[in-house]
Amino acid sequence: MSNLTVLRDYARKEKPESLPPSVLFNFTDTCLTVFDAFPKSIFHFLVLPRVRPPLSVVRLANLGSLLKGDKERAKEVLKDLSKEADHVKELIREEMQKRYGFQWEIWTGFHAVSSMEHLHLHILSNDLCSEKMKTKKHYNSFHPTLGFFLHLHEVLSWFDEEPSYFQKMSQLKKSDYEPSLKESLCCWKCERDMKNMPALKAHLQQTWDGEARKEKAKLKRKRRRNDPSPDPVADSDIKEPARKKPSPGAT
Repeated sequence: MSNLTVLRDYARKEKPESLPPSVLFNFTDTCLTVFDAFPKSIFHFLVLPRVRPPLSVVRLANLGSLLKGDKERAKEVLKDLSKEADHVKELIREEMQKRYGFQWEIWTGFHAVSSMEHLHLHILSNDLCSEKMKTKKHYNSFHPTLGFFLHLHEVLSWFDEEPSYFQKMSQLKKSDYEPSLKESLCCWKCERDMKNMPALKAHLQQTWDGEARKEKAKLKRKRRRNDPSPDPVADSDIKEPARKKPSPGAT
């Protein structure tokens, strides 16, 4: 099974439940959600449309191939992905609350130019803290405002625009998007320039750790008001979880 086509292989399975639990997170009649094998955040999943008639592997190869076909069918596919994403985000929030005692923002979107076969929607927490976040290309591909990462709500809004605008945006030309991957490194939140990836990663981790401490302090104050008993959430709880099993997936 090639890493470049593994998502397509997952999406073609008639019985997604046959996938190992280290890969499969959830599935419906129209979609399946898998763990990203190289997560770029504490929480990172991929939602794939299942290959079922009248949808073909060619039509579902990537976002561009989907948008170039029947417009209403494309919108239906994206709506299905959106519905599943909403469900997955709720589960992520529950896990955030359970594991860390607070919730933070979750992004959903596509890479304008995909490096893998088969359309996949990224769902990831906005901390961008992960040992798998190794290169400028990795980081810039998820930067929320550079343009390479297309937010789901943004893509859905194209359907409400003039036909000429929809046609223009659905081209998804590499020449329009790939230059953004070479942009200089800067924190997406404070816009501070970073000299290299180690500096950026340290800054992102410090930022998230600070937010976690702040939220933990809020939780302590709230509990003190409601219950004078000691706070069960310890500092050691605030850390990046380790994946138990590696699995093939998107980069």
